[in-house]
Amino acid sequence: MLVRFGACVGAILVFAGCGAGTQLDSSSTAVHVATALPPPDSTVVPIETAPYHIVPGDELVVSVFGASDLDRDGLVDGAGNFSMPLAGTIHVAGQTPQEVSAMIEDKLRGNYLKHPRVALNVKQSANQQTITVDGEVQQPGIYPVVGRMTLQQAIATAHGASQQANIRKVIVFRTVSNQKLAAMFDLKSIRSGQVADPQIYGNDIVVVGESAIQKFLKNAYLPFTALGRFIPVL
Repeated sequence: MLVRFGACVGAILVFAGCGAGTQLDSSSTAVHVATALPPPDSTVVPIETAPYHIVPGDELVVSVFGASDLDRDGLVDGAGNFSMPLAGTIHVAGQTPQEVSAMIEDKLRGNYLKHPRVALNVKQSANQQTITVDGEVQQPGIYPVVGRMTLQQAIATAHGASQQANIRKVIVFRTVSNQKLAAMFDLKSIRSGQVADPQIYGNDIVVVGESAIQKFLKNAYLPFTALGRFIPVL
């Protein structure tokens, strides 16, 4: 039961004493224990480490500080253009959000605003790379992955953990070599800088809190070996 493995969770300790008192190691015949946090299958396009570049079909949200009537939420058209009040039509495809923000500021500066400040976010990416964030977060759902994303950023995308969340128990599900793997992370240790913030890839599933973990595992005991280490989900 999940209550049993949950009681054995340590900050960065190997699980031992759960179940029948056994511990997963290289002699295990039931599962293969990964020695590192692996990326997904090569068939899953990895998240680029370079800055995100806007593509046609992206949904953009533009906010102009101090001039909310100029805010805009819309799609980049097939030609790669985006329309803004007063700024007109801007070719944004191939540009980063920061570059487009600067372009909009230049068009608004002088005639309309003395010192325009523009924030641009990609609300929905047309590249279809998404993650699922479930469990004890403020807004569970499916979210686009824009640029390089870490576990902290993934949870922040869902507006953060809920008050009921146990942030020491965050599970990431991932497909590697056609196997469904899972690893548990201690978000508190990550936030304090004690543990590295792992990279999240498209198609990953992030689950925060025991209640959702129980749903995902269908009440099956999952013998995690160590935090941050992936093992197959049986």
